[in-house]
Amino acid sequence: MQQDTDKALRFAHSLPGVPNETKWEPLDEHLRAVAVRAGTFAAAFGFTKWGEAAGLLHDIGKNSDAFQTYIRGQSASPDHSTAGAVEARKSYGPQAGRILAFTIAGHHAGLADGKDLTLRLVKQIEPYNHWESYTGSPPAIADLAQSKMPAKHLDYPGFHSAFLTRMIFSCLVDADFLETERFYATSKGEIVSRGNYRSVIGLRDQLHAHMAKKSLGADATPLNRLRGEILAHAISRAKCASGMFTMTVPTGGGKTLASLSFALEHAVLKAKDRVIYVAPYTSIIEQTAQVFRDALSTDEDILEHHGNFDWDIADDKAGEWDRDGLEKLRRATENWDAPVIVTTAVQFFESLFAARTSPCRKLHNIANSVIVLDEAQTLPLHLLRPCMAALDELARNYGASVVLCTATQPALRVIDNALPLNKLKQKQGFDIGQERELAPATERLYLALKRVNVEVLKEPADDSVIAARFAEQVQMLCIVNTRGHAKALFDLIKNLPGARHLTTLMCPAHRRKVLAEVRQNLKDGHPVRLVATSLIEAGVDVDFPEVWRAETGLDSVAQAAGRCNREGKTTAGRVVVFTPAAHKLPRAFTASRDSARLPLQMPDPLGLEAIEAYFQALYFNRGYEALDTVKIDDRAGIIPAIERTAPALDFPFASIAAGFRMIDETMRPVIVPWAEQRDEVDRLLAALRGSEVPPARIVRKLQQYTVPVPEAVWKRLLGTGAIQPVNSAFGGRFMVLSSEGLYDDKTGLRLDDPTARTAEENIIC
Repeated sequence: MQQDTDKALRFAHSLPGVPNETKWEPLDEHLRAVAVRAGTFAAAFGFTKWGEAAGLLHDIGKNSDAFQTYIRGQSASPDHSTAGAVEARKSYGPQAGRILAFTIAGHHAGLADGKDLTLRLVKQIEPYNHWESYTGSPPAIADLAQSKMPAKHLDYPGFHSAFLTRMIFSCLVDADFLETERFYATSKGEIVSRGNYRSVIGLRDQLHAHMAKKSLGADATPLNRLRGEILAHAISRAKCASGMFTMTVPTGGGKTLASLSFALEHAVLKAKDRVIYVAPYTSIIEQTAQVFRDALSTDEDILEHHGNFDWDIADDKAGEWDRDGLEKLRRATENWDAPVIVTTAVQFFESLFAARTSPCRKLHNIANSVIVLDEAQTLPLHLLRPCMAALDELARNYGASVVLCTATQPALRVIDNALPLNKLKQKQGFDIGQERELAPATERLYLALKRVNVEVLKEPADDSVIAARFAEQVQMLCIVNTRGHAKALFDLIKNLPGARHLTTLMCPAHRRKVLAEVRQNLKDGHPVRLVATSLIEAGVDVDFPEVWRAETGLDSVAQAAGRCNREGKTTAGRVVVFTPAAHKLPRAFTASRDSARLPLQMPDPLGLEAIEAYFQALYFNRGYEALDTVKIDDRAGIIPAIERTAPALDFPFASIAAGFRMIDETMRPVIVPWAEQRDEVDRLLAALRGSEVPPARIVRKLQQYTVPVPEAVWKRLLGTGAIQPVNSAFGGRFMVLSSEGLYDDKTGLRLDDPTARTAEENIIC
């Protein structure tokens, strides 16, 4: 009887200002609801029972008297996460139990390093007796054993176990978030609006109709016929088995919509849940998202995720949730449940190696998806092996199909012989045969789509030289490597007719407006003199007769060339590669620059032979160790760290997450009240100010009015009062520019302070 009484008094969540405990959430209901959700999520990769076990055990520590006293506001918050981890280890042994212990112990604070988990499993915690009364009978160890363990890859020992831990963790934290959200919304009589998306079949059919209409309205030019051939060939390969693909289409061949057409067709034929389109972090993904919205005639079914707003609370003890549970809801972020996701490579890959709960929520929804990795050659050298390991794992063990989509295929296949031999002197790379190439006759495409001649200036070029050429050339684009250089060069030409500036110091909505004006002026034959950073290179369909490109890797030169004579209006456009005389190349790009020097001297610097030579120099000649250099416990390499700790399942998750950074400098978002759409920004800010929890749709829309700045610049703006919190309840997560004079309608956010300029010289987009 005492046990039943105890059970009746055990709650998972209370309600703010509601002393009537009958309206609180009973612990057993929460545990079982989370178990069902987590099991359903894990079913996507065959681990239903593992998800159920994690869900049932994750909050059993709330059965302690200490927690029940805390939830009534009578004491400080105790540790309630360790109890479930201890029971998982007892019940499921050293392998399954260890994996589940990682996920349960970290379901608030995030995945820990293995050594820290070991200490936590033996620490003294509050008694949590009779926990089985709330869970019922958890799955038996024999039930878990029925799940087929992920297949191993010899190049990445132990990676499959570490990745499985992350995926189970994702299932648990997303289920916990969603169930908590459901409880608090229901308590207020609200309906949680999630799901209700169109099916991938409906989206596929809509895209078919759009492409058919587009084809009927297009002129019967050789270029358009070639684009039609590429599209038809890609769609014809959709019936191929799930796995890895390549799509090698030179710029101008229509690969964006062709890759989407393949992805949706493949998703329908192979019963995939969604399409995830990953653009490089130097691009502006909002344009791609807009292309998809137009093609699919939808907004709600496409999630454009920049990752600007992610909640982060790192300390479990200090970060235990407020009694009303709102803190958990405040941390809610995107879980990628939409049928089409458009995101950045930074968001995608850093989430795959994250330890925090908020970025990890989405991972289980990457399983059984079609992933299009646009401009695959932009993966950073120092993280190439971990990135390849993650992509291989998704395709090998989680039902994903991965398309390496690029104009300059980066030779990541075994058959390309471009990657250095591993420590056993064996070939590395993806096992992708030529039959998995989605474009027809690659060599022929390169010849048919050749539109430019490339010149390499022998001497460094001062900005005045480039400005003088701008004065002579009515329509011209110059792409440079840093935002500081772009601003300096624009200042020299800003009085010329049609002068424009484009960098990420401008918010996405502002950039869209500039690009729309640029396209229209180019079409009408008006003056357009555009200075931009590399953000314009990936997927931005502008067409200039002449393009200048500051020295960089050959892949970026090829991307810049894709903005020149794109529609073949002249016999050959002019692309000039130059060395800036007064602006230093960011250190992260010296390897790419150095590898491009010899290929740029070849007869056709953008031909297949030159591209192969470039990636040989970039990858093979640099060596095996150079492709995984993050230090874990003072030893180089994420993959070696996982291999060392795999036998004891002692993975250093937190250390890996801290080291895995695709961009060296931490960036913080600043919301700008852009004058052009001030009323819309004010409306969104008002909605955010009046909310207890940030509404997901409001946050998504605010992404269009944010500018990322380095951490040091963000702190300086805060210190001078130039930025202010939108809502004090959200801390510093949503900061709005209050000194509106710092935002220029031509160049965006002003960073005039010399200290700020030094920091931003490291920013490439």
